[in-house]
Amino acid sequence: MAMGSAVARAKKPPYFFLIGDSTVAVNGGWGDGFLSYLKDSAEGENRGKSGSTTVSWKSNGRWASLLQGINDTRADYEPVVTVQFGHNDQKSLTLDEFRANLVNIATELKDAGATPILITSLTRRRFEDGEVVRDLAEWRGKTIAAAKASSVRWLDLNLASTDYVNTIGEENAQYYNLASTDRTHLGEAGEIVFGRMVVDLLLEKRSDLEVYFSADQEITDAIANGEFTTGGK
Repeated sequence: MAMGSAVARAKKPPYFFLIGDSTVAVNGGWGDGFLSYLKDSAEGENRGKSGSTTVSWKSNGRWASLLQGINDTRADYEPVVTVQFGHNDQKSLTLDEFRANLVNIATELKDAGATPILITSLTRRRFEDGEVVRDLAEWRGKTIAAAKASSVRWLDLNLASTDYVNTIGEENAQYYNLASTDRTHLGEAGEIVFGRMVVDLLLEKRSDLEVYFSADQEITDAIANGEFTTGGK
């Protein structure tokens, strides 16, 4: 790195709490892929829950446990909570209910001393007439609106993943499936590639966290250039 171009370092290492639905969770989501890039003193937990919504995730003690985790880590870390919902919310909630729930989640997290980051939903990999079906577009819009209303950062994973999947095409996109006909959840290659995508989107907004992530220039470049990559899997 050239003299004078050093990136500022965050005051504390991050401790990531990833909350969301099955497209974040272990065995099917990008969350573990994201966490695999952490290094040095950064830490993280994947608390994604299959089938969950902005309402149901907070039940069964999960919310209280998250608040306790934030309280336990905030002295030594910056607790960063990524929030990605939408896949299941669209089955049971109105768009306005979804937005209001995200605003409440972000506000409560800030009040607890955490840094919330809202993330628009990972695209499904269903195609019609050679294009990705943009069936989460309205939920993307409400996630961004909620982030703006609560004055928190957001990562536009829905747009980034949709653009990437469109560019690599339907046949290549199915390589990322958890099962051969599952165009929603991610197998191991998908976890790594879309986990990297989330890392890169985050570092565009929080360059001070760059030192806490391992680089993978090959995958980063492939995503940026719209080139298919297996993520080494």
